[in-house]
Amino acid sequence: MKRAFISALALSTMLFSVPAAFAQELATKDRIGAADAPKTLVVRLTNDSPNNADPAIAEGYQKLFVDFIKKHPEWKLQMQFMSADIGTEQAKMLEQAKAGNAPDCAAVDSFVLSQFMVNHVLADFTPYFSKDEINDLFPFIRNGITDKDQTIRAWWWDTDLRVLYRNKSIVADAPQTWDDLKKAGLSSVDKGMEGILFNAGRYEGSTFDWLANYWALGGKLVDDSGKPIFGEGENKEKFLKALTYYKDLVDSGAAPKRVTTIGNYDDLNAAAAAGTTALFIGGNWQYAQLKVTLDEDEFKNWTFSPIPGPTADQRSTGTGGWTIASFSKDKDKVEMCANLARDVYMGPANALQQQLPTRKALFDKYDVFATEANKTFAGALVDGQARPGAPIYPEISNQIQIMMGDVLSGTKKPEEALDGAFNATMEAYKRL
Repeated sequence: MKRAFISALALSTMLFSVPAAFAQELATKDRIGAADAPKTLVVRLTNDSPNNADPAIAEGYQKLFVDFIKKHPEWKLQMQFMSADIGTEQAKMLEQAKAGNAPDCAAVDSFVLSQFMVNHVLADFTPYFSKDEINDLFPFIRNGITDKDQTIRAWWWDTDLRVLYRNKSIVADAPQTWDDLKKAGLSSVDKGMEGILFNAGRYEGSTFDWLANYWALGGKLVDDSGKPIFGEGENKEKFLKALTYYKDLVDSGAAPKRVTTIGNYDDLNAAAAAGTTALFIGGNWQYAQLKVTLDEDEFKNWTFSPIPGPTADQRSTGTGGWTIASFSKDKDKVEMCANLARDVYMGPANALQQQLPTRKALFDKYDVFATEANKTFAGALVDGQARPGAPIYPEISNQIQIMMGDVLSGTKKPEEALDGAFNATMEAYKRL
């Protein structure tokens, strides 16, 4: 639901461009390893791979994969790549896993990991990671990959968080509260900007970015059993408060009505590059993208700060990320998948893409995470909250996306929209 702000049109001309002859022998568009290697691991990945749209990152991944396969010469990786429609891709892979024909090793989005767990399709990774490695994970990461039997079912290798980006030449001071952000948005409009931008279209990111406001109030989506509770009692009051806050941003003009059409973080980068906005809610990975996209002098104007809360002391931010998991029942393939997660993704891939590690020790191991920006991002993870590991979450998100469009466009009033979203979610919950 994130990643490169670089056109994928150049993809076919740059894939697998490492000049070394040996690397070429070991790397093709759909294979890593010798063609006649006796063992095959079918691997399905996102663009966190040699399939990345950024030529430099694609080349970096190819080198990591080639170096990895050299240590396992008896193996070849049969590569498959997902489309940008991650939700559909993950749903399709779950159905394949239930039917017994999923890839041996694959990228599973952290927010749907629980669905794979409850369907008992994931192999056991516990033997392949040390207790020190597991204990070094951020708590929300460790909880997310562990099932009810305390078995490690995947390796969550990168995480992210959401922050408020701002152009200091337009908005000098970091807004600390919801009221501050509204004032800053209106002030930026007076200076010729279009106001605060954020995802509010039909997109998982729209739900996730907004949830920071609900969580800052202490709201909960589900109870300990996984049952939806966001439309009841105190949670409903908090939900309406956070929803009405977003509606007020649009109604007041502090945010443009077009936010209901934004469903891609790249659109936020594009607005910053075009100079049409001075404020947007985005992910930590976008900082590096802005540095590449903007002129040096223009980039100096941009900074970031925590997402404002209802008060300065009430803050939250969504934390996501990707996992590597195995669907195989072959012990050797499961171990090879775990090796891939450790040797390619746990550390090296974090550094390559400047994607935040999930282990505290890795922040000190790689120089790239010693920058002031990444130190700040790491510190902000203390306020991080992952999406609930409940099978109903995807439907909750779907209903929030629909609700958000109805409320921000003025089609429905907040309480009416919330009641509809909650009722639809409960009907889906009964069918689980």
